[in-house]
Amino acid sequence: METKKKEIRLLDCTIRDGGLVNNWDFSEDFVRRVYLALSQAGVDYMEIGYKNSPNLVESKGVGPWRFCDDQYLKEVIPEKTNTKLSAIVDVGRVDIEEVLPAEESHLDLIRVACYLKDVEKGLELVKTFNRLGYETTLNIMAVSNSMEHELIEALGKINTSPVNVAYIVDSFGSLYNRDFEYLIDKFKKHAPDKEFGIHAHNNLQMAFSNTILGAQQGVQFLDCSIYGMGRAAGNCPTELLLGYLKNPKYEIRPVLEVLEQLFIPLREKFEWGYIIPYAITGQLNEHPRSGMALRNSENKNQFAAFHDKMTTVETMDS
Repeated sequence: METKKKEIRLLDCTIRDGGLVNNWDFSEDFVRRVYLALSQAGVDYMEIGYKNSPNLVESKGVGPWRFCDDQYLKEVIPEKTNTKLSAIVDVGRVDIEEVLPAEESHLDLIRVACYLKDVEKGLELVKTFNRLGYETTLNIMAVSNSMEHELIEALGKINTSPVNVAYIVDSFGSLYNRDFEYLIDKFKKHAPDKEFGIHAHNNLQMAFSNTILGAQQGVQFLDCSIYGMGRAAGNCPTELLLGYLKNPKYEIRPVLEVLEQLFIPLREKFEWGYIIPYAITGQLNEHPRSGMALRNSENKNQFAAFHDKMTTVETMDS
């Protein structure tokens, strides 16, 4: 029996997850420079956006990285390096007829994101993308809200599917090391034939710790983003992983340069990262949308009142 390779691969999702911060309004030069920096740093994959279909999701006021048109990708990045390109799709938001075969596309990897209840739909998409020649992952979102028996049943289906990588996604940034240890054990036990990935959010300042725990536990795919840029509290910072791994194939300096040149100025315009409302939603295992709404209001710094609102049991008069 062939031994499964344990080589770690980094997947930088700055443009895709960071696009949730600025509606994917990155300039072509910005994306090109990020790709060059990641290539020079030896990062294995760059997730350049979503591959969702404009006719199935809101397209008004969002940048092109929400849809990743193949011809547009070739214009922005005319010459690919050893850093592969990835895009993600949501179940129910992609028109398969719009997806070219891999040999005609700049994309190498298509990741399918779904909730546990839609695992079978997600795996049908995976089969299609595999037939088209793409590498694939299945990213199970909001795994912190899953029931154990549902997760075990889903992992059994994943194990017999053609998907290359099964992802543990801490959508709400609510998981601690012990939670990831538990989930990694479940994934290994019930999907033993698959490789695994981790996508962590930083609501509780655990994204880096949870990600390196995954690496120590044999998880092969590690998601990250430059300066942690991502929705709300953001993700595991790429620069921290590059520094931690100390692998000669990786070089941190190109990422520090692009961080300094592009992301420090961008952070003055857009907010992301560890902020108290996101810590509160993480502690409560809640989607950060309520924290995001608070930060966009005139009461943005009223943290105690926000905590009270989030933890008060509301009752209705009968």
